[in-house]
Amino acid sequence: MNASPQTAISIQSLTSLEHLERCVDLQREVWSYSDNDIVPRRVFIVAHRIGGQVLGAFDGQSLIGFAMSLPGYREGKSYLHSYMLAVLQQYQNLGIGRRLKLAQRDDAITRGFDLMEWTFDPLEIRNSHLNINRLGAIVRRYQADFYGPSSSPLQGGLPTDRLYAEWWLRSSHVADLLRGEPQPQEILERITVPHTIYQWKQDAQQRSLARALQGNNRTALESAFQRGLAVVGYERDTQGNGTFLMGPWKNSSEV
Repeated sequence: MNASPQTAISIQSLTSLEHLERCVDLQREVWSYSDNDIVPRRVFIVAHRIGGQVLGAFDGQSLIGFAMSLPGYREGKSYLHSYMLAVLQQYQNLGIGRRLKLAQRDDAITRGFDLMEWTFDPLEIRNSHLNINRLGAIVRRYQADFYGPSSSPLQGGLPTDRLYAEWWLRSSHVADLLRGEPQPQEILERITVPHTIYQWKQDAQQRSLARALQGNNRTALESAFQRGLAVVGYERDTQGNGTFLMGPWKNSSEV
């Protein structure tokens, strides 16, 4: 199947039961989840009705991706937690995920939110690049085995370690980056994920290499966070390796 050009993709709020049920199907198609890990339709309904977001990406009449967020509250402030973002494989690498995130940002700002958060796998190079370089999220927290065991083969049987992305929606850091004028950052440390991580995770004979890398990077990231550093940038080289760029983060950049 050939994906339509990006310009043909529209982003819309999802409210119908048919579209919300399609979000359930997309989870199976994108991640190959078992029923135990599938988020049911009723959660999408609740998200829509309690002040969260359920946005869909359409190719014509076909729903080919979605983003869902839930409202959160921490340390006296409300925010949105972007819980899921899925795009069918044949539509990936067309910028649709970024368009869904930017639509979330527009809606969140209109409703008065300053912060959106989500979690992502630190071993996923493409997602890290999107979150940090293309959207301007920063990272200051790590959670080992966030979800417990996962039925998705993409996880490769590894613990579901996650980083917390903080997206300060109105900050100059984000606004400048989205304009194509990112602010320079002081880089003190680098933590690399080799592109071979995907092969290691899927090959039972090499999975120990993936597990060792995950453990080493977990220690390095947690240590950096404890010393007041944050993920302020990300690099990808010509071989496809990804590197977290660690540096100081000033609260004045937040709203």
